[in-house]
Amino acid sequence: MDIMNSTALPEHQPYCGEGFDTFRNVYREVHGYLSLWVCLFGSVANLLNIVVLTRREMTSPTNAILTGLAVADLLVMLEYIPFVWLMYLSPSSRSDRYTYGWSFFVLFHSNFTQVCHTISIWLTVTLAVWRYIAVAYPQRNREWCGMQRTIVAIFLGYVICPILCIPLYLAFNIQSKSPPLDDNTWTQNQTLYIVHFSELGSANHNLLVDLNFWVYSVVIKIIPCIALTVLSLRLICALMDAKRRREALTSGSKKTPRNLENERQTDRTTKMLLAVLLLFLITEFPQGILGMMTIILGRGFFKDCYGKLGDVMDILALINSAINFMIYCAMSRQFRNTFSLLFRPRWLPVPQVENGVNHNRTTTMVTQV
Repeated sequence: MDIMNSTALPEHQPYCGEGFDTFRNVYREVHGYLSLWVCLFGSVANLLNIVVLTRREMTSPTNAILTGLAVADLLVMLEYIPFVWLMYLSPSSRSDRYTYGWSFFVLFHSNFTQVCHTISIWLTVTLAVWRYIAVAYPQRNREWCGMQRTIVAIFLGYVICPILCIPLYLAFNIQSKSPPLDDNTWTQNQTLYIVHFSELGSANHNLLVDLNFWVYSVVIKIIPCIALTVLSLRLICALMDAKRRREALTSGSKKTPRNLENERQTDRTTKMLLAVLLLFLITEFPQGILGMMTIILGRGFFKDCYGKLGDVMDILALINSAINFMIYCAMSRQFRNTFSLLFRPRWLPVPQVENGVNHNRTTTMVTQV
């Protein structure tokens, strides 16, 4: 908010009422503690995801993407912990927030989290495309979505996303200014440092700053959300068509326990990935809409509405990054089996064989349809 408050804005009718101020002030009191617990849980959960998904018996293209996603989410969690501690929980004085070191950390935080979150979005879209191909074109799945192409897609995500965020790096920098003369908090010769629009960002009527909002809102948020919505709907239709084809091919013949288990696993895997995509849409789409409204309505909307919802958008993004572990455990038997083999205490009984299928035997998360 220092960025917007330190820049003169024309008078306008407030876009959001005093209720937004009240909500922001009330939620801000609990945001630090809530986000710290989410980050601690998410860090452990994503570490467990990486450990389980990288086991040899779990090797598959989909699990490779999920591993890359867990790494990006883990980086977000680990970086946000010191930020939330210093910003919300540390008993530091007001003057500490305007040192060069603090401003550098805030600038690094905004750039680093945006890059990691963009990588997470890239991999989520890739995951939807890979799963759609596996269900709609099973005969082409090994050719189009093999492990080599999957590794290339993950690598490109970690390379292209930092490049995509270049407007963010250039639009803001650290600037020094003198304290207000009417504020007795500061000493007379003290220098304050803030994150502000850079000269390049402010040039040509804030062209680069506006470009940054376009990239953030449209390219990083809205387009992936639309793509995920279309892919999810097509995935559901493809899943229903594949089930009808299987029933037509096996009508009149008795299915073996292994075939039944494979069909159930395919359905569970698709439902699990749909849950991951739905959670992404719930947390990301509102942010894209708010960013688009900032572009249309101007910086007044950012100051009145968008900025006051910053903490809420942060906690939604953190929850999205932390909760995947629970989805995997709830909806993937292979994930639970592998997790159990790795971390089950020796004194617990071993799961029994059901319906002719040994559930101690772990397989890849994606079963061919």
